[in-house]
Amino acid sequence: MSMKRKHYEKRLHTLQVELSKLQAWFRVSGERAIVVFEGRDAAGKGGMIRSITERLSKRVFRTVALPKPSDRETSQWYPQRYVQHFPSAGEITVFDRSWYNRACVERVMGFSSMEQVEHFYRECPNFERAIVNSGIKLIKYWLEVDQDVQLQRFRDRIDDPRKHWKLSPMDMESRRKWYEYSLARDEMFKHTDTVFAPWYIVGSNDQRGARLNCIAHLLSQFPYWDVPFEIPDMPEVDTTHAYED
Repeated sequence: MSMKRKHYEKRLHTLQVELSKLQAWFRVSGERAIVVFEGRDAAGKGGMIRSITERLSKRVFRTVALPKPSDRETSQWYPQRYVQHFPSAGEITVFDRSWYNRACVERVMGFSSMEQVEHFYRECPNFERAIVNSGIKLIKYWLEVDQDVQLQRFRDRIDDPRKHWKLSPMDMESRRKWYEYSLARDEMFKHTDTVFAPWYIVGSNDQRGARLNCIAHLLSQFPYWDVPFEIPDMPEVDTTHAYED
């Protein structure tokens, strides 16, 4: 059963206040972090990211959702187009899909060869170890949704004209290839779930509960503290140069 809206909004408000405190801590501490969100189509990645970032500064919490690579980008080292979006001091980069496209979407849809996928499996842990060793906190979330829930969400998008923009032939193909995605996911976990960059699985059938659980977990990953904030005094309006009636 889905969580009632009133309870959800109350808990979300509390957590978003904590996210604001985390943001202030990032600014003064100079820490850097990358948060990766992966999952099947209609797993709720977009809504999850919005619930995290909607009350925060885009200069601190930067969301990256890259389009299909250009011809030039396809000739580059595979993670190259992601690296340019990595955080500087005091920033968090949130990836709505990431270099893990190679292990899931590209593999299942035939956009990359198995040789390329196996190369990714070999190189990804080294790549992520380099990220962590550079001082960047790397957090990886997989949003897990059941087959019947995904079907209902696709139907909602078909029935609601406001959601048509969320639909694509790729979505329908991903449904047909449900079990191929399951195999790709399992293989991805096998090769890339490491001590220094583990996967965290978030059950997202109940989107409200998933958002609250994920935000609470994200907050727990940082030793942040309340950064003092002095609320400025509200001045009276200076009427020296006011227009005359």
